[in-house]
Amino acid sequence: MIAEKMMKMVEGSSAIRAMFEEGNRLAKIHGRENVFDFSLGNPNVEAPKRVNESIKEIVDEVPSLELHGYNNSNSGFEDVRECVANSLNQKFETHFNASNIIMTVGAAGGLNVILKAILNPGDEVIVFAPYFGEYRSYVSNYDGVIVEVSPNLENFMPKLDEFKEKITKKTKAVIINTPNNPTGVVYSEDTIKEISRILLEKEREYNTSICLVSDEPYRELVYGDIEVPFLTQYYHNTVVGYSFSKSLSLPGERIGYLVIPDEMTDSENLKVAAGVATRILGYVNAPNIQQKLVMKCINEKTDLSYYAKNRDALYKGLTEAGFECVKPQGAFYQFMKSPVADEKEFVKKAKEYNILIVPGTSFGCPGYVRIAYCVAYETIQNSLPKFKELAKEFGL
Repeated sequence: MIAEKMMKMVEGSSAIRAMFEEGNRLAKIHGRENVFDFSLGNPNVEAPKRVNESIKEIVDEVPSLELHGYNNSNSGFEDVRECVANSLNQKFETHFNASNIIMTVGAAGGLNVILKAILNPGDEVIVFAPYFGEYRSYVSNYDGVIVEVSPNLENFMPKLDEFKEKITKKTKAVIINTPNNPTGVVYSEDTIKEISRILLEKEREYNTSICLVSDEPYRELVYGDIEVPFLTQYYHNTVVGYSFSKSLSLPGERIGYLVIPDEMTDSENLKVAAGVATRILGYVNAPNIQQKLVMKCINEKTDLSYYAKNRDALYKGLTEAGFECVKPQGAFYQFMKSPVADEKEFVKKAKEYNILIVPGTSFGCPGYVRIAYCVAYETIQNSLPKFKELAKEFGL
């Protein structure tokens, strides 16, 4: 009954979600407190108090027909888009206005909108491994072809020589994600500048336009004095996709936006295409209440010190146990080298200790595992003795 393409997607269904469901099963057997579920990037920090207050205000303030009816524009409320544009202008000294912003159903919805708007069948989309595995499905949705740049296992920065070699006449887009899921690495400004230089060189060589898609749900989740470059300042054909899922702890509310700068090739048509894609993909428009919430809470943030505390405790505990890790600079993921080549074997063994982690193969990087530390601090602390036992079993 189901489509052949969908059959393949069902067979390769998300390992992350499958592990999360396994955690629920084990919790029923052993008790939730005895299962250490690091599978899903679901924020454990509560949304700012202002979020719930704002929702109540919105329901009282906004006329019911406006709040609950179809939006006048598939791109979203103009005042909300102007608010987002002004916020970006203040932070990054850009010059956006409402026309440059498309409100989206989270970052995932935004990525699907822009890929729908730009991809022809057979167009190539380059990603840097390790990368968020759902990119494969998003590109496949529009009959595009994923082209992987192999992982740099030393520090997980992009392999730029290989990147340059893999750009062809068919390259339509490049997706980057910094701070990165699953490594927590933040791409340096020098790296961004070199990616931009290479793209400009290849656009001239092939007489094509290549879209750099910056997937930025973790933009604010950085530690210490790390800075995250804002990519529209470096390359003209940049689209930014953002989500409030992490910065406001609202993953279930599905609200984000796309930035389409005027400097992009054929930007006016691209803006219109993104609005049309929002409609024909079935989103119609981003949720109205959540759009209005963005206006009221654009400057609110969750408590990032919570994640920093988790990161430090987990990294210290894992490295002391003998595991090999790169300390995350941002996001809330620890990417750890498996003590055996087949990381799926390691993941299976970890489950015997009620530790749930995700194999690196899901992110295009076999031999590693992802540990999502957006959990209760007590979960980190209580899991470390189990990680030590696991390490001993593998001779660490």
